[in-house]
Amino acid sequence: MKGGGGGGSGASAYGFPAKRRWKGLVIGVLGLVFLSMLVPLVFLLGLYNGFHTTAGYASDSQSSKPDVFQPNVIEPKKEVEGFIDESRETKGLQPPKVEEKPPKVEEKPRKVEEKRPKVEEKPPKVDALPKHTHENGTKVDGKVQATHRMIALDESGKPCEWKFGSYCIWREENREVIKDSMIKKLKDQLFVARAYYPSIAKLPKQGKLTQELKQNIQELERVLSESTTDRDLPLQIEKKSLNMEAAIVKAKSFPLDCNNVDKKLRQIYDMTEDEASFHMKQSAFLFQLAVQTMPKSLHCLSMQLTVEYFRTDSTNLELSQAEKYADPTLYHYIIFSKNILASSVVINSTVSHAKESGNQVFHVLTDGQNYFAMKLWFLRNSYKDATVEVLNVDHLKLHDEENATFVLPQEFRISFRTLTHSRTEYMSMFSHLHYLLPEIFKNLDKVVVLEDDVVVQRDLSALWSLDMGGKVNGAAQSCHVRLGELKSFLGEHSYNQDDCTWMSGLNVIDLAKWRELDLSQIFRGLVSEKLSKQDKSTDAAALRASLLTFQGQVYALDNSWSVYGLGHDYKVNVQDIEKAATLHYNGYLKPWLELGIPKYKAHWKKFLDREDLFLSKCNINP
Repeated sequence: MKGGGGGGSGASAYGFPAKRRWKGLVIGVLGLVFLSMLVPLVFLLGLYNGFHTTAGYASDSQSSKPDVFQPNVIEPKKEVEGFIDESRETKGLQPPKVEEKPPKVEEKPRKVEEKRPKVEEKPPKVDALPKHTHENGTKVDGKVQATHRMIALDESGKPCEWKFGSYCIWREENREVIKDSMIKKLKDQLFVARAYYPSIAKLPKQGKLTQELKQNIQELERVLSESTTDRDLPLQIEKKSLNMEAAIVKAKSFPLDCNNVDKKLRQIYDMTEDEASFHMKQSAFLFQLAVQTMPKSLHCLSMQLTVEYFRTDSTNLELSQAEKYADPTLYHYIIFSKNILASSVVINSTVSHAKESGNQVFHVLTDGQNYFAMKLWFLRNSYKDATVEVLNVDHLKLHDEENATFVLPQEFRISFRTLTHSRTEYMSMFSHLHYLLPEIFKNLDKVVVLEDDVVVQRDLSALWSLDMGGKVNGAAQSCHVRLGELKSFLGEHSYNQDDCTWMSGLNVIDLAKWRELDLSQIFRGLVSEKLSKQDKSTDAAALRASLLTFQGQVYALDNSWSVYGLGHDYKVNVQDIEKAATLHYNGYLKPWLELGIPKYKAHWKKFLDREDLFLSKCNINP
């Protein structure tokens, strides 16, 4: 009994844990069965599309659907600001979460192309260019810049004519096209070799190639320093070029760090750009020096004539002509000049076309340095029956002695810039000395003022019978520049903004009316007003004062009387030149200079005396 009882109690003790383990296994199996049925249902129903990966990578099916792209991936605000960087252009082709991945340009290029026109149509930034006001409309390289926005752009879009003036025009017209192909090739090879040399020199076990590159570079540098054209190159240059080409090919075959080569190329480029800028400034300076200084031959002529003047006695000849100098019934011409040949051409061309030369009197006003040379030249050379008087401005006794110093007529370069284009105009204007004419020629009521860079091609006698309607100054007008365009320069004075500016060169002056209106005093008052303010440039003040002084007192001469621009404009109409009564070489490129425009020089040279002894002494060959 005991044994049976003991056995029953033992089965009861160990049966409960086994039953619990069995229930746990059953629950586990049922859970696995449930999950095995749930997972297929999830995939079948497509519920996985509602979940996002934490890694940020899209699935293949997701990236292949265009409707998942966001329309604002490329920010429109940044495009309007004027640039789209290349990395951002391709981001519009990827979902927003894949910005870290390398862009694939070929997947969707059309989206970027549609955005580009908005950027290209945006006008350039104006504030990157220099801004000017009337405060700095002052003298630059001998010329006065105009007042409001002034700039002229060259072919690269950088300021040129505004900065260097007529030099830019002259450079474009005289630019030499390099036709020497071998010179170009050698320079290109030298440029590339210099870029690769530092990287090759750092490679181990490439000492032979390094030495080969170095020798070829030195050899080409020596050849190019001695040669400027293909004709100057030595006979073995083809072999040298092939050797350099072979060395460059070897250098390119090595796996180099592109950053080092790029850095060297940029250094060479920057050096070349700096060198080009230096040569540009140097050339502009030498150009200014050449056009603003007296040529050596003309200086020689002045010195030779001055010495000869004191060797001869010409007093009697001077006295015999004196009675004509103040005769108001004759035709009086006024010329301001320091240049003997230039003033001689003006007088010779005027007399040559005159129907009656006996009633012509020319008054040449010059400074003390050229006075005696001028006197002797015009005493030695006769101009038919015309009379020539030479006056030394330094010895004239005038009330306004402060402005009695000799100053040639002023020339100005005025440039305008807008968002779409720029233009530059040239003007010539009276100097301070012109406003002393009523006092210098007290007995004369009417004169014609000619500049020394003018050539006369027709009889000017009709100017003396010209009815100017009570106006003081008969002048050619330049309607390319109107007074309204110079508003910030002229100030708040009352004037008609549609009026054209006028040019000196050929001017019919009514001295009687001038004295009646006291224009000289008005001019001095305007100059003093400008100088008393912020502008300390006398030239700028004189330009402003001249334009305002003759406001409403300018009689516009017919266009056939004068053609101007032959000292700076290479495209003057040939028919206009042939028909014009006078040709005005206003600008830097005067006809007596080597830099003068060749096709216009013939009109000037034909009025020179080619057989004069002093011209041959000073090696002046017209």
